[in-house]
Amino acid sequence: MDSSGYQTLRLAVENQIATLTLSRPEQMNLIDGPAHDEIEQALFELRENRTVRAAIIAAEGKCFSAGGNFDFMLELNGSPEKNRHSAAKAVAIIESLTNIPFPVIAAVQGDAIGFGASLALGCDIVVAYTEVNFADPHVLVGLAAGDGGCLFWPQAAGILRAKRYLLTGDYIKADKAYEFGLVTDLVDSAEQALPAAQALAEKVAGLSPVAVQGTKRSLNALMQARAAEVVELAALYEQQSMGSSDLKEAVSAIREKRKPNFRNR
Repeated sequence: MDSSGYQTLRLAVENQIATLTLSRPEQMNLIDGPAHDEIEQALFELRENRTVRAAIIAAEGKCFSAGGNFDFMLELNGSPEKNRHSAAKAVAIIESLTNIPFPVIAAVQGDAIGFGASLALGCDIVVAYTEVNFADPHVLVGLAAGDGGCLFWPQAAGILRAKRYLLTGDYIKADKAYEFGLVTDLVDSAEQALPAAQALAEKVAGLSPVAVQGTKRSLNALMQARAAEVVELAALYEQQSMGSSDLKEAVSAIREKRKPNFRNR
């Protein structure tokens, strides 16, 4: 079964395994308004599907996702209403990720940045090509990390390592991310990421759904408890920073290849 109506992704179900594929490789699977909306809808569709036993989140092209689109950020900066709407969407996406009742496996064949990293690290199993980078560079563009970074990075890598990367925006290679617990399975080439994820999906889909889903729902309870502590607060801070002059200054500085001059406190 293939779900129609999506423009930025594909969602297919075969043999009780769902595959959500980000499908704008020419744009490095950047996240703009339409992508944001469709990812939320697709995750909700997965969450409500009672026939699926495992899911894969993958991407086309050289990049898993390069994260936020600068033009989209500037659009949100100029519209408080759209900014609020986007923040609510981010919370809804995290809610869906932490409520899916079956295992979700990320197949990371290319760099996963910002929201892309959150989407991957919000999965239960993370398969990654050893040479890819993970990063949450919100702070580098004048934003608080509000789309899952403050939940998923500490849960996977521990609070100190999460602080180290969330507060600097630095990139981390998949092999180091594996040492830190952000990645569960490494592969030697980009082409091996999806087959490795498919093999794991087939393995868990062949197990007792009562056992697997009971375990997954219990683990979800842990993530939901942590999410209740931080997700809405982080989204609020990102919304506030999205509307600030620092966002515009950061984007301008990146585009003009100069050092930013931040004025907000």
